[in-house]
Amino acid sequence: MTLAGIELRYLVNQISEATQDYYVSNIYGVTKDSILFKLHHTEKPDIYMMISTSGVWLTSVKIEQMEPNRLLKRLRSDLLRLKVKKIEQIASERIAYFTFEGFDKEFVIVGEFFGDGNILLCNNEMKILALQHSIDVRHRKLGVGLVYTPPPLNGLDVIDVTESDFEELKTTDLSAGKWLGRTLGLPKKYVEGIFEIASIDSKTMGNVLTSDQIKKIYDTTKNIVTNVVTGKHEPVIIRNEKTEIIPVRLGKLDDNCTPVNSFIEGLDTVFTENLVEIGKSIQTGGSDKKIKELENQIAEQEKAIETVKEKSNHITNVANSLFEMISKGIISIEDSRANEILSIHNSKLVKEKGITLIIIDDEKIKINAQSALQSIASILFNEAKRKSGAIKSIEQIKINTQKKLVKLQNKAETEKESVTFAEIRKKNWYERYRWFFTSDGILAIGGRDAPSNSAVVRKHLGKNDKIFHGDIFGSPFFILKDTENPPPASLNEVAHATVCFSRAWREGMYGVSAFWVNPEQVKKSAPSGQFLPKGSFTIEGQRNFVKISTLKLAVGLMPQGDDFVVTCGPPEPIKKNSICYAIIEPHGLEMVDAAKKVRLEFLKLEEDIVKKINIDDFVRALPAGASQITEVGLGDAS
Repeated sequence: MTLAGIELRYLVNQISEATQDYYVSNIYGVTKDSILFKLHHTEKPDIYMMISTSGVWLTSVKIEQMEPNRLLKRLRSDLLRLKVKKIEQIASERIAYFTFEGFDKEFVIVGEFFGDGNILLCNNEMKILALQHSIDVRHRKLGVGLVYTPPPLNGLDVIDVTESDFEELKTTDLSAGKWLGRTLGLPKKYVEGIFEIASIDSKTMGNVLTSDQIKKIYDTTKNIVTNVVTGKHEPVIIRNEKTEIIPVRLGKLDDNCTPVNSFIEGLDTVFTENLVEIGKSIQTGGSDKKIKELENQIAEQEKAIETVKEKSNHITNVANSLFEMISKGIISIEDSRANEILSIHNSKLVKEKGITLIIIDDEKIKINAQSALQSIASILFNEAKRKSGAIKSIEQIKINTQKKLVKLQNKAETEKESVTFAEIRKKNWYERYRWFFTSDGILAIGGRDAPSNSAVVRKHLGKNDKIFHGDIFGSPFFILKDTENPPPASLNEVAHATVCFSRAWREGMYGVSAFWVNPEQVKKSAPSGQFLPKGSFTIEGQRNFVKISTLKLAVGLMPQGDDFVVTCGPPEPIKKNSICYAIIEPHGLEMVDAAKKVRLEFLKLEEDIVKKINIDDFVRALPAGASQITEVGLGDAS
C-alpha cells in the first residue's frame, strides 16, 4: 500500500512533534528503497523512523538489512549527530521534507511517496547531493547537482478545499467519483467510501447532481479529511487481495478487518509485513529461480519416462503380433497378410535405401526381411528391453534431480528465515544513561557525554543519593540512587565504574581515584565571575576518595522482566546479576569490533536469547576506547 496525502499530513504532524529535539544517532539500510533512522534524545526513549519509497512511519521493530542501499553511506556521512529541525509536507501532495541541522550544516531529505517513489538528499539550497534514482521527463529532471523541483501540483489542496470549490462539479461531464478522485487526488478507497457514506452513486455524472447532493458530497469529504488529518481515527487493518490500513471507517466493513490501537501502530504492522515479504523474495530470488528450473526438469523427465514406456509397450505388442502371424500360417514379414496385422498395431514395413525397417511410433527398427518371424520378434523384444533400460536411467536422473530440489527448497526456507526483525523493546528510563545494579541491588546511573552528564545531575539527583566523579578530567558523573547509608561494597563499585568509564580507560591510566559527595555539595551554577562548561558542576565541602587500582569492567546479559538487556559495570555485580558475562580490560579491539566479539562469545552460551539482541546494544554498553576480552562465563542468574 501507499500513503494518501491526507494520511501523510497526519503522520508529518505526529512525527514532527514526537521527534522534536532528537538527533540522528544511527542510520540503517533495510532494502534498496527503505532506510531506518535511529533518533536519540538525552532524556527521552530512542525513536526509530522508517523512510521508504512507500511512506514514512515510526516503527517498533528493527529489520536486519536485506539488500544494499545506495544512499546509506552518504546519509551516514552527512546526517549522523545532526538534529531533526523540522518535518513538513508540500500542500497535500505525497511529498515530505525532513530537515536536519547541526555543526553549521543543514541537509534536507525529500521523500516522494507516489508512483515508484524516490528518496533524495539535498543541501540547504535544495541542490541534490544523492538520490534513489534519477528522473528525466518532460516536466522535470532530477539528478545529482541539479536543484530539486517537485512535480507540478495537480488539482486542489484537499486539506484546504472549500464548498465553493465543489461548484465545478455541477458543470463537469465526468462521473462524480472520477471528478472527486482527479480533482482532490484522493485514492479510490476514500472516493468510494465518501460516496457510500453520502448514499450517492459515484458513477452519476457531475452535471446531473442536485445542489443538495453536491453539498452532501462536500460535507462528507470535509468530515473524513478533517478526521484523518486531526487524528480522530478508528483505524482498521483490511486483509483481502492486499493488506492495507485505513485510519477511519469508510462505509461497511467485512470480516477481514482488524481494529488496531492507532493508525501509526497499524501502519507499522502493515508496512513491516510488506518489507519482510519483500526481503524473503530478495533472499530467495536466486534459489526460487533454480527451484523452478529443477521443477521443469522433473516434469520433462516424467514426460520422457511416460513416452519411453509407451514406445516399449508398443514394440512389445508388435513383437507379440509376429507370433500371431505364425499361428495363422504366415512365414514371411513381407506377406501382405503380415502388413495387415502390423497396421492394426500402428506399425508398418518400409524400405529405405535398400534397408528393411519396421516403423513403430516413429521408431525405425532395422530387420532382415528374409529372417524367420521368430528372429524378427527377438530383435523387437531386445529393442523393447533396451527401452526399459533407458527408463531406469531416466528414473535415476529424476531421483537425483528430486534430491537437488529438496535440498534447494530447504535452503530457500532457511533464506526466508534469515529475514528477521527484532521488536524494539521499551526501555526503562535509566537505560538512556550508563547503568548497572550493584551487588547490593542498588541502581547506579552515569553520564555518557556532556549533555547526559548534565541530565543525570539536574534531573535525577535526589536527596538520598550519592554522587560520584573521577579525579581526572573527562570523568562522568555517576549517581548511586536512593540509599542514605549505602553499603561499602556499593560505594566501591560505583567509584570503580566512574573511573573505568572516564578517560582513564581510553588512555590506560591506572591508579586513578574517584570520590563521592552528598547531593547538597553539588552546585549547578558556577561561582560569580566564573564559567562552567556544559555537563560540569561545582563540588563544595569534603570529598570521600576511593582509589581504584585496576581497570576492569564486565559486559553482562541481565534478565529484565520477560526480556534480557545488555549492561556493563564492575565485574562482581555484573556476574551476580547476569546469565552470562565477559570481563574486559583496556587496549585491544576498537569499540565496534570489541562489541561484535562479546556478542559472538555470548552467542556460544545463549544463542536463542542473544540473536534477538542488536549489536548496537553491545556497542552502547562498552566504554569509549579499545577493549580486550580476558574472561567469559555464565553468571549467577543463569
